[in-house]
Amino acid sequence: MSDTALPGNADDLIRPFMIDANGLHGRIVRLGAALNTPLTAHDYPEPAAKLLGEAMTLVSGLSAGLKFDGVFSLQARGDGPIKILVADVTTDGAIRGYADVHDAIPEDASDAPIPRLLGGGRLAFTVDQGPDTEQHQGIVDLQGATLADCVHHYFQQSSQYSAAVKLACRHDPIKGWRGGAIVLQRLPEDEKPFERDRLEEGWRSALALMGSCTPDELCDHGLGPDELLFRLFHEDGVRVFPARPLKFSCKCSPERMRAAVTMLSEAEREEMTIDGRIVVTCQFCNAEQSFDPDVLASMQTP
Repeated sequence: MSDTALPGNADDLIRPFMIDANGLHGRIVRLGAALNTPLTAHDYPEPAAKLLGEAMTLVSGLSAGLKFDGVFSLQARGDGPIKILVADVTTDGAIRGYADVHDAIPEDASDAPIPRLLGGGRLAFTVDQGPDTEQHQGIVDLQGATLADCVHHYFQQSSQYSAAVKLACRHDPIKGWRGGAIVLQRLPEDEKPFERDRLEEGWRSALALMGSCTPDELCDHGLGPDELLFRLFHEDGVRVFPARPLKFSCKCSPERMRAAVTMLSEAEREEMTIDGRIVVTCQFCNAEQSFDPDVLASMQTP
């Protein structure tokens, strides 16, 4: 497959690949500690943690197919128990995410997580390359039973390329939370008219092979990403390219939190005051900072 073979238990990476027989591009994503750290930092109900894990795995896989220098993010807003679901990844592979869980989670949420956890709402993908550049954003309604269904609906609205995803997130009693994804992509402009029938057949075959991959295989710490790719696509010839590392990284700091609180009104700060201290909790990593209200008040611009 490649001279840059990965260890069998390689984690926290994106592995780009290509299926030689039909020229399809793809990425396989494996998340271990980079996913387990943020999911265990919060006391999420299991269905909510699983959905967030899928979202973090998804943005990692989609980001590798984009050319950008900044942050690629997914944000879903709904009227269900989870009001907001956010996951983002930077160009250098720093990922994070959080779920804003307001209400009780239904017992059967895992059967159809989107309607039962998020309800009706919108899904947005955004590329943010900094304050001096224009953001690029795509928005669709939340349609489908799973996050993968919603993404496929998003792809159907795009004429730029065809793509498909397979997502999984599981909790391992020993390794903790783990996630995996496969993204397959084809570019219409790469397809010559006389090859379309053959390439269409190759696309359908690759989708069937990807569909045969089980969630347990995608998350199995003992089944390396290269081994899984070979298992799925070896008959058509699969080549891999250098892996890109991923890591959990939160942007919060005492300085950022202090700056955010000083911009709030006096009434808002009073609501956040506990036992004479203003307490701020990071939504992403659950880190907590407390500040003296009098000191913060003196820092505000008159």
